[in-house]
Amino acid sequence: MDFDVIVLGAGIVGVSSALHLQDRGRRVALVDRRGPGEETSFGNAGLIECSSVVPYAFPRELGTLLRYLRNQSTDLYWDYRALPSFATWLARFWWESSPERLATAARDMLPLIRQSVAEHDALIERAGLAHLVSNKGWMEAFRTPAEFAKHVAAAEVIARTHGLHVAPLDSAALVAREPGLEAGFCGALHWQDPKSIVNPGALTKGYARLFEEGGGTLLSGEATTLRAEAGAWTVQTASGRLSASEVVIALGPWSDQVFAPLGYRIPLRAKRGYHMHYQPTKPMLSVPFVDAQEGYVIAPMEGRLRLTTGVEIARRDAAPTGVQLERAEGVARSTFGLGKRLDPAPWLGLRPCTPDMRPVIGQAPRHRGLWFAFGHNHHGLTLGPVTGRLLAEMMTGATPFTPAYPFRPERFG
Repeated sequence: MDFDVIVLGAGIVGVSSALHLQDRGRRVALVDRRGPGEETSFGNAGLIECSSVVPYAFPRELGTLLRYLRNQSTDLYWDYRALPSFATWLARFWWESSPERLATAARDMLPLIRQSVAEHDALIERAGLAHLVSNKGWMEAFRTPAEFAKHVAAAEVIARTHGLHVAPLDSAALVAREPGLEAGFCGALHWQDPKSIVNPGALTKGYARLFEEGGGTLLSGEATTLRAEAGAWTVQTASGRLSASEVVIALGPWSDQVFAPLGYRIPLRAKRGYHMHYQPTKPMLSVPFVDAQEGYVIAPMEGRLRLTTGVEIARRDAAPTGVQLERAEGVARSTFGLGKRLDPAPWLGLRPCTPDMRPVIGQAPRHRGLWFAFGHNHHGLTLGPVTGRLLAEMMTGATPFTPAYPFRPERFG
């Protein structure tokens, strides 16, 4: 079976890339060992986050670092056995998070963030998935007046600079708007421009159906069988061997299993995270809530509440710990009215991250026809369609809507 392009990975980035390539006349095969949207794209908080114009950085406040060192916080848990393999990566992450370099990263990411909602809107309309979308934004909630006041001032600057809409709500206004909340927050910032998805896995599957309806081929296969043979790229699938002149690695946190054997030393690491669904015991939230000081998210998902945790630093294949989920659940249960758990076990997912907080998007420097699209640093759902557009423009010789230089693979040497 011969194609123009093989896309490896049927998460939101891979599916979006396949769709955009198909729209530009390419014959595309989409290959994954599982169904579309069943890995990292399944377990997120569902935010299409056009207001997060500053990437998630390594904290530099002494108090925060000391809290993390004690390893008793809700937003970060680390397994000491994983620290040797993360040490160099974390050092680079800390260095890249200086105020000057963080500002540069934010400028580089802004064109993708700014365009993210519009690119999703176009695919959502084509795929008939409007029922999965909420247009009400999200809440960034605070537990202490000092933190709330500090973030209100910063948010107003961000909103003015980037044309965003944010409304500060004190505790009374917050409870009046969200009667399902109990005491706990002194105020919140209502970011109004982002959208949220009530079933992220279903969104990715819907995009994949759109791809198949347009003539695309979706196959089950193992990406590690990728080989360069006689001027083409081949992959073994359940339906036979595929061949194409170009291949896209869009495997999220597993991308290194394919690019590393080809000789690329890109510092990609997986931050782990958990989620669990709960029966609500109070009126349903109207928007997702980020507990800014405890570092978890509660999101309404089709009549359930989904709690997604912060970051766990552990080996990718280590057994689940559930530590963060237990901590976050203890903080969130009374505030959000979490009832009984609805899943048989916590879901464990992997967030593919680079230390400079930028994804890797572009052509591999040493292999003809090899392209990369991974490492979206907590924003895979947000940036999937816009990444697909940028990659497809590069691969088909069109003028990219924004320079792709900041995302080039060779920036890591």
